[in-house]
Amino acid sequence: MFMPFTIPFGCVMLYNVLKLKPGVTREDIELAIGEMCNVVKNTYGDDKGGFIGGQVFKFTGFISEEGSFATEQRAEDHVAILTYWHSFEQHEASHADHIFKAKFDAVGEFCTDAYEIGYEMLWQGEPEEPHKPKPTRKTKKVSKKSKRRAGKKSKAKRR
Repeated sequence: MFMPFTIPFGCVMLYNVLKLKPGVTREDIELAIGEMCNVVKNTYGDDKGGFIGGQVFKFTGFISEEGSFATEQRAEDHVAILTYWHSFEQHEASHADHIFKAKFDAVGEFCTDAYEIGYEMLWQGEPEEPHKPKPTRKTKKVSKKSKRRAGKKSKAKRR
């Protein structure tokens, strides 16, 4: 349930914002979201259904001054659900299904508004291993000499 998953290049991502009613806490909506997400992963989580994985985030109130052009913007309390699919068509088919709709309606009881927008992946990456300089002629000669010395020491120990 809380394990990392691989997001394949070429998939689509749906960003769903659930704006919470005043006074609704994470604990209030957690069970309804959990049941909805469980239906999605267990009902549509195969090649035919197209669901790859998902993540749920609670807004903390943090707005980055360094990563924002207009820092005076205020965001309402909300939950963000990111889901990854093989295609938009598979996503839409799953959400048109009565099984999903019943769970989504239950989540809606805690919300003033919800919207979902889709994205196509353009790039993904992770940190590369530290760059190691290529050996120069000098280091190659030293390493050959070191290997010869190490070989002589090994033979001497065996005697």
